[in-house]
Amino acid sequence: MSPEVFAYPFLFVAIYIESFILVTLLSKPAREARMPKLDATTPTVAVIVPCWNEASTLAATCESLLALEYPKNKLEIILVDDGSTDRTSSIMTQFIAHPQVRVIRKENGGKHTALNAGIAATSAELVGCLDADSFVEPDSLREMVSCFEEKNVAAATAAMSVYRPKNILQRMQNAEYTFGITLRHSLSSVNGLYVTPGPFSFYRRSIVNKLGGFRYGHQTEDMEMALRIQKAGYKIANSPRARVYTKAPDTLPKLVKQRTRWTSGFLRNIFGEYRDLIGNRNYGALGMLVLPSALISIGSSILLFSVLIFKISSNALSALQIRANIPLAYAMTPHGSFDWFYLPAHVYLLLAATTLLASITLITIGKRISRTPGNLTLDIASYVLLYAFVVPLWLIRATSDVALGIRRGWRY
Repeated sequence: MSPEVFAYPFLFVAIYIESFILVTLLSKPAREARMPKLDATTPTVAVIVPCWNEASTLAATCESLLALEYPKNKLEIILVDDGSTDRTSSIMTQFIAHPQVRVIRKENGGKHTALNAGIAATSAELVGCLDADSFVEPDSLREMVSCFEEKNVAAATAAMSVYRPKNILQRMQNAEYTFGITLRHSLSSVNGLYVTPGPFSFYRRSIVNKLGGFRYGHQTEDMEMALRIQKAGYKIANSPRARVYTKAPDTLPKLVKQRTRWTSGFLRNIFGEYRDLIGNRNYGALGMLVLPSALISIGSSILLFSVLIFKISSNALSALQIRANIPLAYAMTPHGSFDWFYLPAHVYLLLAATTLLASITLITIGKRISRTPGNLTLDIASYVLLYAFVVPLWLIRATSDVALGIRRGWRY
């Protein structure tokens, strides 16, 4: 069987998903979501910052929250020290006298327990989560609040970018995050979101309490909560102009560790409590398209990468055989002639060109609809050069972990 057979399913899935995203962006719900909201309602809001050893970034995170353009009497900031062992507690003390800030200290129990502690301490209508290594634009809260005009909306997500990317790996992630802005905006229009990321996602507090608060969720509490919201029949919205910046891993080992946690958490949640969402028409695009496509993409990426490595190795071995004067017959293809690039280049070039062009288009769209500042040329170049080669590293590791029952810590 020719190796190109393995490329066709991946090519179909990649083209189908990217075409779906582009078409969805033109739909009425997506267009309306991009329109400026003039609603002046100001519900009470609490932003919870769960902290474990976040002394290096916590002060800047708090300053960005205090600079939010929102009525001061309707916004509170809750800092939750989840048993930190560094100077996090002393940093919190610097803000404890501020009228908008409340500090909670507790024994270490994990991020989900810190979020629940913050929720229990407030009566605000909306509660948000901001990781202690993230920073928000002053107008972002106004943008987020507008998502909750519809009563059935239980949560909303923001537009994330990497905070001051410095090296090629962080620039690659920034392009990926900008791609994610387009993806979340598109999927939200068909209620297909299955994760509410830690950087500045918001929830209707009454619904969170009704659903039982945050859970461990295999170290992905934000994904588990989003799936539980979807399973309960609520909607998850997206605000593409609510800007939030988050720090990204600056080395490959850190990045692989982070993404292994995300991917293994996704697989464990999907194949665990939420397996009945897959292929279930009652959950619309989420059940019939988004979750199945995510699983197919993981499997296809691993398979395609494996085929690529096999063919490169085979070609390298053939080249060594020729250099060692081994009879040409040992390096012949099944057709009886030596082929240095037995890999079916036309198929893989088509696959690469199609997905690459679509990805660059979606990154460009994400920058525009989110009004992301700066030039993304270097970020896109980094994405083109690196992304396809590093993604299989965490996909293979996460899939192996889930299959073998391996649990890893999530800290860098």
